[in-house]
Amino acid sequence: MSFASSLVVSSNVEISPSSFGFLDSVRDGSQIPDSSRFFSRNRAAKMMKKRHKWGNYSRSSQLKYPVIAASMVVNPAGAMTVSSEQKVYDVVMKQAALVKRQLRTAGELDMKPDIVLPGTLSLLNEAYDRCGEVCAEYAKTFYLGTMLMTPERQKAIWAIYVWCRRTDELVDGPNASHITPSALDRWEARLEELFQGRPFDMLDAALADTVTKFPVDIQPFKDMIEGMRTDLRKSRYKNFDELYLYCYYVAGTVGLMSVPVMGIAPDSQASTESVYNAALALGIANQLTNILRDVGEDARRGRIYLPQDELALAGISEEDIFAGRVTDKWRNFMKSQIKRARTFFDEAEKGVLELSNASRWPVWASLLLYRQILDEIEANDYNNFTKRAYVSKAKKMLALPMAYARSLLGPS
Repeated sequence: MSFASSLVVSSNVEISPSSFGFLDSVRDGSQIPDSSRFFSRNRAAKMMKKRHKWGNYSRSSQLKYPVIAASMVVNPAGAMTVSSEQKVYDVVMKQAALVKRQLRTAGELDMKPDIVLPGTLSLLNEAYDRCGEVCAEYAKTFYLGTMLMTPERQKAIWAIYVWCRRTDELVDGPNASHITPSALDRWEARLEELFQGRPFDMLDAALADTVTKFPVDIQPFKDMIEGMRTDLRKSRYKNFDELYLYCYYVAGTVGLMSVPVMGIAPDSQASTESVYNAALALGIANQLTNILRDVGEDARRGRIYLPQDELALAGISEEDIFAGRVTDKWRNFMKSQIKRARTFFDEAEKGVLELSNASRWPVWASLLLYRQILDEIEANDYNNFTKRAYVSKAKKMLALPMAYARSLLGPS
């Protein structure tokens, strides 16, 4: 139940781990997989021969980001502890301060590599093209929106999208049962190598190049991997504070990865912090929506991604959920959960207008279409046990021009 991309509307296509050509290598500890749907054996062999060239990229990027209101909570013993919101707030505020300092010194968001070695440009173009093909196949609506972006931003977003999908597949794909904590440790080590300019394969290379051009920091990527670890060890959440942190790990991080690439409108009067706050809120909203949509599916896997204290307060037991009982208690509980998700969507809307003009359409499309999933849950009389809430193709097509119209509105 991981990864609701804050910027992606997926096409409900199942992706096999072998299609990324990397899961076996991560699981077993080897480096280059034997096969991949994303590039042929010949292309893989070509990449093996030229892999040493990827290690020559220098990293010239700095850090970035901010978040939602911080708070303190009281634990059962009566002691004050730092809430999940505070933890996220501290991380993101530090990133925001760094990116603002960079903007004052650099004068622009895009950072260019110091050196482009002979022969690497064609390899990079091939890597980015492959990322674009993956995005076009598995996130059609979002891919269409990226067509309005500048070529540099477009390619960078594709690279980020592909890394997130690959990471998600580790614990949410058909072979997830074979993934161990040590496999995620190896994936994180591979990420660190990537950020040091030593990518492993073609798809890694695209992201390695991206982080030299934009102020994309490694922490949100590491936090997403931490979210995957959470899925391996945890299937219940005591309260919303715990659930919020999980939603940040697996989805809010995507907004923090992407805003430096999408850019803030030059005429925006909003603070950098507020824009990142909105990006984080969109990730949280999307993940909460996924959770509410997939209650039945998750229950069949023995998982409940709902605050245990709120379920108890509503008089709903785990047995009720596993039995799929749609009662008045359940409907009232779902109404409160949907209301919370919509609050995060409202917060997210404040920041979309502040993005650069060419980046707004895919974000608006994501926001509008994901919000409609909540409407569909209501239309199903809150039966998210046996009925899957989804937005029809007709409604998606109607939402796209609406998203485009909103994208034309500049900063308020």
